Amino acid sequence: MTAQLTTDSQFRLGVFAARAFVLAGLFMALGFVAFDSVASAQPAATPLKALQIYFVDVEGGQATLFVTPAGQSLLIDTGWPGNNGRDADRIVAAAHDAGINKIDFVLITHYHDDHVGGAPQLAERIGIGAFIDHGENRETTDEVTQRRWLAYQQLLSNGKYKRIIAKPGDTLPIKGISAQIISSDGAVLQKTLPGAGQPNPACASSPQPPADKTENPRSLGTLITFGKLKILDLGDLTADKERELMCPVDKIGHVDIYIASHHGFNQSGSAALVHAITPRVAVVDNGATKGGSPSALDIIKSSPNLAALWQLHFSEEAGTAHNTAPEFIANPSGPDAANYLKLTANPDGSFSVFNSRSKQSQHYSAGR
Repeated sequence: MTAQLTTDSQFRLGVFAARAFVLAGLFMALGFVAFDSVASAQPAATPLKALQIYFVDVEGGQATLFVTPAGQSLLIDTGWPGNNGRDADRIVAAAHDAGINKIDFVLITHYHDDHVGGAPQLAERIGIGAFIDHGENRETTDEVTQRRWLAYQQLLSNGKYKRIIAKPGDTLPIKGISAQIISSDGAVLQKTLPGAGQPNPACASSPQPPADKTENPRSLGTLITFGKLKILDLGDLTADKERELMCPVDKIGHVDIYIASHHGFNQSGSAALVHAITPRVAVVDNGATKGGSPSALDIIKSSPNLAALWQLHFSEEAGTAHNTAPEFIANPSGPDAANYLKLTANPDGSFSVFNSRSKQSQHYSAGR
């Protein structure tokens, strides 16, 4: 009796397995596979080998946190000062969500208050290993900028932190990613990167902009490579420096993710840059009333190969005609909600973007 039951059970299991195999084949044949840009209700658990990127809402400043599979972290800029430590608290919350209690490297792109202003408050709340910057403040006649620079200098003077002054061509010592400096202190990369060097047709239609005399063109810009994925962050680099970098030939080549320069202001993000790097996804760290210029958003949206434009805020200046679609905006019009965007990237070049407001994730498959 026992033997008969075992045989029957084996038979039923075999039939079930065969049917499952056939059904799987039918599903594949009918195209029930994962498509690019498929939304899901919750972010999937972060793969062990994934790169996590948090676009923290600091109301029109910048604070972008990278956490590598090796467990090291890089924060690009620290948001605004004041506001009872609002921006520092939001950065720390993102760090804890990522599973870290220390930030290994804090990169300051330049010394405007929406980028370096939050550094002293952040240092009071979480351990920091090293600061990376472009060197001296070059906008000494602006009272606010000079004040933020002096506060940053005071922070460095306590001897707790290593300081790295980075120059174009340098590679930062961060485990798990390659972070190469593209611009610093008004200088831009002179050597063409592998795979780049093509003539840039967008240069002809991009007029020569006037030279910017602020700290913006001094921005410390970085190209981050993770496996097959490339992410470009140039801080507030202005159009005059973009032209030096991209004309007559494109020195950078294609990227997958473009962190929009200067919060999407029209002084940056020229077609000479954006249309040449052909990003798959762009992320704009704008505020409701800061950044998100209509012309800059339009240049991004018209870039070849763009799959999606994401924004931290609905831009009041841009209005519905120029903002991205509502599902790609973390903070629509209304009270401050501190919603963030999180990008989870895989070495094969695939990634997903999670909107903390809608609790929806959008997936982008590997390759172009």
